[in-house]
Amino acid sequence: MPLTHSTVLKNTTGQMLACLGAILKKGAAHAESLKTPDAVFLDFRLYPDMFPLSRQVQIACDNACRGAARLAGVQLPSFPDTEASFAQLIERTQKANAYVQGVSSDAIDGREGETITFPVGGGREMSMSAQNFLLGFILPNVYFHAATAYDILRHNGAPLGKSDFLRPPA
Repeated sequence: MPLTHSTVLKNTTGQMLACLGAILKKGAAHAESLKTPDAVFLDFRLYPDMFPLSRQVQIACDNACRGAARLAGVQLPSFPDTEASFAQLIERTQKANAYVQGVSSDAIDGREGETITFPVGGGREMSMSAQNFLLGFILPNVYFHAATAYDILRHNGAPLGKSDFLRPPA
């Protein structure tokens, strides 16, 4: 299989979203073993000015989906941020992965040099080539928020290791 931008996007975000779902399953099992409500973990932050676990997962999923849509030049998907349980967050990772995998590879490939402009918060926008958007924005953001979700659960004692972050479940 040739290494195209759609291949990189789909394989990389597919792996990360599958791993994130599996990490959340381990987090759910850990919370259950402690008889701790999901909300205790979902609302946990590594530092007061950081987003909680639930938002980290939502942002990882949003970056994958919205990034895929922008690369393909299609309307952005909308996923309301209403998850209040591990099961709902796991479902979101699955929906996000299904969305990314379903985006047309033909719509993505061949647009590497086209400029993509997107909001970055505070009413500001950023523009970059589609290639730089994929490699320098989408993927780092998915990894960052997935790693932060992993770190929150690991910090709270969930039995996770590096292989949980890197290897999708069989």
